[in-house]
Amino acid sequence: MKIILTHEVTGLGTAGDVVDVKDGYARNYLVPRGFAIRWTKGGEKDVAQIRRARKIHEIATIEQANEIKAKLEGVKVSLAVRSGDAGRLFGSVTPADVATAIKAAGGPEVDKRRVELGAPIKTLGSHQVSVRLHAEVAAKLGVEVVAA
Repeated sequence: MKIILTHEVTGLGTAGDVVDVKDGYARNYLVPRGFAIRWTKGGEKDVAQIRRARKIHEIATIEQANEIKAKLEGVKVSLAVRSGDAGRLFGSVTPADVATAIKAAGGPEVDKRRVELGAPIKTLGSHQVSVRLHAEVAAKLGVEVVAA
Protein backbone atom coordinates (compact mmCIF):
# COMPACT_ATOMS: atom_id res chain seq x y z
CA MET A 1 0.00 0.00 0.00
CA LYS A 2 1.32 3.44 -0.90
CA ILE A 3 1.19 6.02 1.89
CA ILE A 4 2.40 9.56 2.51
CA LEU A 5 4.25 10.01 5.80
CA THR A 6 3.11 12.98 7.88
CA HIS A 7 5.70 12.45 10.65
CA GLU A 8 9.19 11.02 10.78
CA VAL A 9 9.11 7.25 11.33
CA THR A 10 12.38 5.59 12.32
CA GLY A 11 13.52 3.11 9.70
CA LEU A 12 10.85 4.15 7.20
CA GLY A 13 11.29 7.80 6.21
CA THR A 14 10.61 11.41 7.02
CA ALA A 15 7.54 13.60 6.69
CA GLY A 16 6.48 14.09 3.08
CA ASP A 17 7.98 10.85 1.78
CA VAL A 18 5.82 8.54 -0.31
CA VAL A 19 6.59 4.95 0.72
CA ASP A 20 5.22 1.51 0.00
CA VAL A 21 4.48 -0.62 3.09
CA LYS A 22 2.49 -3.74 3.92
CA ASP A 23 -1.26 -3.18 4.09
CA GLY A 24 -1.63 -4.22 7.72
CA TYR A 25 1.21 -1.98 8.92
CA ALA A 26 -0.40 1.02 7.25
CA ARG A 27 -3.99 0.18 8.19
CA ASN A 28 -3.37 -0.87 11.81
CA TYR A 29 -0.46 1.31 12.92
CA LEU A 30 0.61 4.23 10.73
CA VAL A 31 -2.75 5.69 9.64
CA PRO A 32 -4.64 5.38 12.97
CA ARG A 33 -1.78 7.02 14.90
CA GLY A 34 -1.53 9.90 12.42
CA PHE A 35 1.97 9.02 11.16
CA ALA A 36 0.72 8.66 7.58
CA ILE A 37 -2.18 9.21 5.21
CA ARG A 38 -3.24 7.05 2.29
CA TRP A 39 -1.72 8.01 -1.05
CA THR A 40 -4.05 9.47 -3.66
CA LYS A 41 -3.51 11.59 -6.74
CA GLY A 42 -4.94 14.55 -4.84
CA GLY A 43 -2.59 13.77 -1.97
CA GLU A 44 0.37 14.91 -4.06
CA LYS A 45 -0.59 18.50 -3.11
CA ASP A 46 -0.31 17.49 0.54
CA VAL A 47 3.21 16.16 -0.05
CA ALA A 48 4.47 19.59 -1.13
CA GLN A 49 2.84 21.25 1.88
CA ILE A 50 4.27 18.65 4.31
CA ARG A 51 7.77 19.06 2.83
CA ARG A 52 7.59 22.87 3.18
CA ALA A 53 6.56 22.53 6.83
CA ARG A 54 9.36 19.99 7.41
CA LYS A 55 11.98 22.36 5.95
CA ILE A 56 10.96 25.06 8.42
CA HIS A 57 11.34 22.76 11.46
CA GLU A 58 14.27 20.58 10.50
CA ILE A 59 17.92 21.21 11.20
CA ALA A 60 19.40 22.02 7.81
CA THR A 61 23.05 21.00 8.08
CA ILE A 62 25.20 18.51 9.94
CA GLU A 63 27.21 21.41 11.41
CA GLN A 64 24.06 22.83 13.03
CA ALA A 65 23.17 19.38 14.34
CA ASN A 66 26.66 18.94 15.83
CA GLU A 67 26.41 22.35 17.57
CA ILE A 68 23.06 21.39 19.11
CA LYS A 69 24.48 17.97 20.04
CA ALA A 70 27.33 19.64 21.94
CA LYS A 71 24.83 21.85 23.82
CA LEU A 72 22.58 18.88 24.64
CA GLU A 73 25.38 16.67 25.92
CA GLY A 74 26.52 19.46 28.25
CA VAL A 75 23.13 19.77 29.96
CA LYS A 76 22.30 17.95 33.21
CA VAL A 77 18.68 16.85 32.96
CA SER A 78 16.73 15.97 36.09
CA LEU A 79 13.07 14.94 36.27
CA ALA A 80 11.07 14.97 39.50
CA VAL A 81 8.39 12.27 39.26
CA ARG A 82 5.99 10.73 41.77
CA SER A 83 7.09 7.27 42.82
CA GLY A 84 6.33 4.51 45.28
CA ASP A 85 8.45 3.20 48.16
CA ALA A 86 10.41 0.71 46.04
CA GLY A 87 11.47 3.33 43.49
CA ARG A 88 8.86 2.42 40.89
CA LEU A 89 7.11 5.32 39.20
CA PHE A 90 3.37 5.91 39.10
CA GLY A 91 3.19 5.70 35.30
CA SER A 92 6.28 6.32 33.18
CA VAL A 93 8.44 9.10 31.78
CA THR A 94 7.42 10.09 28.25
CA PRO A 95 9.46 11.72 25.47
CA ALA A 96 7.43 14.90 26.01
CA ASP A 97 8.52 14.94 29.69
CA VAL A 98 12.16 14.62 28.62
CA ALA A 99 11.84 17.40 26.02
CA THR A 100 10.29 19.72 28.61
CA ALA A 101 13.01 18.86 31.16
CA ILE A 102 15.75 19.62 28.61
CA LYS A 103 14.25 23.06 27.97
CA ALA A 104 13.85 23.69 31.72
CA ALA A 105 17.49 22.71 32.35
CA GLY A 106 18.65 25.43 29.97
CA GLY A 107 19.18 23.28 26.91
CA PRO A 108 17.95 23.93 23.38
CA GLU A 109 14.32 23.33 22.48
CA VAL A 110 13.86 19.76 21.26
CA ASP A 111 10.84 18.31 19.48
CA LYS A 112 9.33 15.45 21.52
CA ARG A 113 9.15 13.27 18.40
CA ARG A 114 12.95 13.34 18.15
CA VAL A 115 13.46 11.92 21.66
CA GLU A 116 14.00 8.14 21.74
CA LEU A 117 13.83 6.44 25.13
CA GLY A 118 14.87 2.95 24.06
CA ALA A 119 12.86 1.28 26.83
CA PRO A 120 10.08 2.81 28.94
CA ILE A 121 11.43 4.65 31.98
CA LYS A 122 9.53 3.31 34.99
CA THR A 123 12.11 3.47 37.80
CA LEU A 124 14.10 6.11 39.65
CA GLY A 125 17.76 6.56 38.79
CA SER A 126 19.90 7.44 35.81
CA HIS A 127 18.78 6.55 32.28
CA GLN A 128 20.28 7.05 28.80
CA VAL A 129 18.18 8.89 26.22
CA SER A 130 18.92 9.49 22.53
CA VAL A 131 17.83 12.59 20.61
CA ARG A 132 17.83 12.33 16.78
CA LEU A 133 18.88 15.74 15.51
CA HIS A 134 19.65 14.83 11.91
CA ALA A 135 19.66 11.65 9.86
CA GLU A 136 23.35 11.19 10.70
CA VAL A 137 23.60 12.90 14.12
CA ALA A 138 22.12 11.68 17.40
CA ALA A 139 22.90 13.08 20.84
CA LYS A 140 23.04 10.79 23.86
CA LEU A 141 22.32 12.32 27.23
CA GLY A 142 21.73 11.12 30.74
CA VAL A 143 18.43 11.78 32.45
CA GLU A 144 18.27 11.54 36.23
CA VAL A 145 14.82 10.56 37.49
CA VAL A 146 14.30 11.58 41.13
CA ALA A 147 11.37 11.26 43.52
CA ALA A 148 9.08 14.30 43.75
